[in-house]
Amino acid sequence: MSVLGLIPARGGSKGIPRKNILDFNGRPLIVCTIEAAKDAECISRVVVSTEDEEVANISRAWGADVPFMRPVGLASDDTAGIEPVLHALSILPKFDWILVLQPTSPLRTAQDIEAVMNLAETKNASSVVSVCEASTHPYWTYQRDTEDRLSPLVSSPSIYRRQDLPPAYALNGALYLARCDWLLQSRTFMSPETLGYVMPIERSVDIDSPLDWKWAEFLMKEQDHG
Repeated sequence: MSVLGLIPARGGSKGIPRKNILDFNGRPLIVCTIEAAKDAECISRVVVSTEDEEVANISRAWGADVPFMRPVGLASDDTAGIEPVLHALSILPKFDWILVLQPTSPLRTAQDIEAVMNLAETKNASSVVSVCEASTHPYWTYQRDTEDRLSPLVSSPSIYRRQDLPPAYALNGALYLARCDWLLQSRTFMSPETLGYVMPIERSVDIDSPLDWKWAEFLMKEQDHG
């Protein structure tokens, strides 16, 4: 069984410019993901997909493969996330599985990678994605109209105590696993067949803002000293 570990890392970013290669606790952010992928025995090859030469050079220096440069047209803000994945599979077709590892999830570990692969094999799943407990339960979310009136975003019973809420999970962006043949047909990691691998909140930070960055650095330091 062969597993392609794909790290999509474009050079641009609106929230934090050049975030994939900025210093994160003493090394470029993308290195956390490269090293977790390299430490996971289930991954056959670690590949970075980027259109940016600096990202490519840093990735190679830290042990990842960059066998192709991503077309600039697949690296814009409005590019659908699945497109760089399908592009990589068109160039590197001889894998059974693909595991997409976003570099903005630096707290995900090699153990998480091994566990998501084990879940897929044990349950004979076509797709598994990582989730964490939702920070805000959907029963407690609202939409606001033009007059500032609130109405529930989802129809739900009136539950006022957190301990009475049913479990709710959110995608955390850390792990997207699928059989390659299945993904090429479905063109999405999410379907009624998709399983969820639950990660703890403290490893589920997805860096999208300066506040996320500071929180992730704090948690990383806590892990290093724990």
